Amino acid sequence: MPKLREVRADYDRETIVVYQAYAPAIAEPALRAQRFVPPFSFGRMTWIKPSFLWLMHRSNWNHKAGQERTLAVRIRRAAWDKALSLAVLTSPEPGAFRSPDEWARAFAGAKVHVQWDPERTLRGAALPCYSIQVGISRHLIREYVEDWIVAIEDYTPLARKLHQQIQAGHAEKASRFLPKERPYLVDPAVGRRLLIEA
Repeated sequence: MPKLREVRADYDRETIVVYQAYAPAIAEPALRAQRFVPPFSFGRMTWIKPSFLWLMHRSNWNHKAGQERTLAVRIRRAAWDKALSLAVLTSPEPGAFRSPDEWARAFAGAKVHVQWDPERTLRGAALPCYSIQVGISRHLIREYVEDWIVAIEDYTPLARKLHQQIQAGHAEKASRFLPKERPYLVDPAVGRRLLIEA
């Protein structure tokens, strides 16, 4: 069984894949440019998630308005590690901060936010472990777009194929086509601050 809180992702020596769901008006220009361009907003936080199934749950397999396209955004591992090193949890979890006031001060100045949400099965059921979501604030979005991204792929056809198989009762067959996500090690000090289990 996965640990309660750990980073699980599709990654190689240099890069890690995170997922985002957008409307076609944002996704299509991003795929052409291989980076995010207007109408993508550079003025608000953007959330990146290394769990494909969590994003499928969140976007209802691309059926939610404004989330019709799934993008697999391959970013540099050094950038992902930097994001985690700058991150503050979105709530004052016991064990991460000495007091709510300490958390409030850290959160107010954070350039990156982290929250943990229940991981999901192919059918959307909650699992007894959590998936990390990383929010990149407006202070870092240009760096994310211009320096972190290596490639952007359209995973919408994969999402549609998997959803069709699940609807037809072939979840076991569908599971063979899921992105291969495995535990990703983080710096121990960062892990302790974000409640990532070693």
